[in-house]
Amino acid sequence: MSSSLAEGIAQTREPIRYPSQGAVVGWILFDWAAQPYFTLITTFIFAPYFATYVAPDPATGQSMWGFATAASGFVIALASPVLGAIADASGRRKPWIALFGAMLVIGSMLMWFGKPGEPHTILPLLIAYAIATIGVEFATVFNNAMMPNLVPPEKIGRLSGTGWATGYVGGILSLVLVLGFLAASPDTGKTLLGIAPWFGLDPAQHEGDRISGPLTAVWFVVFVLPMFLLTPDFPAKLAPRAAIREGLRELRETLRDLPRRRSLAIFLLANMIYTDGLVSLFAFGGIYATGTFGWSTIQIGTFGIILAIAATIGAFVGGRLDDAFGSKRVIAGSLLLLLVAIAGILLIDPSHVLLIEVTPPQPGGALFASPAERAYLLLGCLIGIAGGPLQAASRTLLIRIAPRDRIAQYFGLFALTGKVTSFIGPLLIATVTALASSQKAGMAVLVLFFVAGLALLTQVRGSAD
Repeated sequence: MSSSLAEGIAQTREPIRYPSQGAVVGWILFDWAAQPYFTLITTFIFAPYFATYVAPDPATGQSMWGFATAASGFVIALASPVLGAIADASGRRKPWIALFGAMLVIGSMLMWFGKPGEPHTILPLLIAYAIATIGVEFATVFNNAMMPNLVPPEKIGRLSGTGWATGYVGGILSLVLVLGFLAASPDTGKTLLGIAPWFGLDPAQHEGDRISGPLTAVWFVVFVLPMFLLTPDFPAKLAPRAAIREGLRELRETLRDLPRRRSLAIFLLANMIYTDGLVSLFAFGGIYATGTFGWSTIQIGTFGIILAIAATIGAFVGGRLDDAFGSKRVIAGSLLLLLVAIAGILLIDPSHVLLIEVTPPQPGGALFASPAERAYLLLGCLIGIAGGPLQAASRTLLIRIAPRDRIAQYFGLFALTGKVTSFIGPLLIATVTALASSQKAGMAVLVLFFVAGLALLTQVRGSAD
């Protein structure tokens, strides 16, 4: 055997050296840094504030917010394949995370200027929201692309789950910070903890709601720094143009192979549909509650904390049910729970619960004092409990039915199907809400997404059956 051949064999047998634990922790903190955007801006604080106090009325506000979400989702869908190709083929991640992170920071900071009752701020606010949304989604794409270089393949799931859980905790803490110390009720001038808001924020001008934008920006900058400082980037494998060509070539090969894998193709289609419904449900749940019950920021935020805790419990229990009964059954059960929850929500208004007349909420009453509010809270917890297992079990089912030698490519396709139609749900909700002038009609659209996803799931065959 020649010395050069022996050296080559020795090199191929040399184990891959992964970075330190500090590098892994730095990567995990990206989820902690980014999650407040989804918790504070898109779901529980700023979106309901915009629909209630900036837009002409809640239904119009839900429609406007939906169109802005749809527009940003359309851009994300168009650019995701190209950016995914760059992330997979080029090797470099951090410059792109910095670029799109800057979009998140700038868009979030601008939300401070959305004062109540000033219609001229509506369009700039929606543009800022779209910019920030595009930024956080694409920054996440490149951050996710760093995962294979951080831990061995057998630990990828644990790494992803830890990041997901860390993000949930960060979102909860950011929400507690806003509700407990920054956002006060315009009626009492006190926060959820019964204190005057920090920094002299004016409740009448909803400065506690508006500060959620700058807080999200500062939070991201502070907590994303460990990733930039501790987590190593990797040298470029290909120049950007070559990376785009190579990545798209591999994507085309995977897509050409997909029709021969019928069960896998059906699952990816089902995932695309029910994920769109789940994202839309989380995005509009707070806005819907505000329009239905007139909830304040404190009530919406408290609802968000309870829902996030329920989602954390659901994800924990769902993982164990996944091992015991299979991923497909967990997904199907989660979708059924979501359908029950939506049906219940559509049968609730301030004076009725499941068509039964109840005492409506009283002005100045205790938190969630009325039967209708408590029922909505219970159904929200059901959504949280189902949402976590749905997402986690979907990832597990892909591992069970995808070819192991191409698992990375299929995970890329899995991520793509989760984004490519992300604008359709918000667009349909916005359109139906606008045409019917009814938030309830808009939310009813989500039933179609979960029914269609469940119907397709029944056609999936694999080791999870």
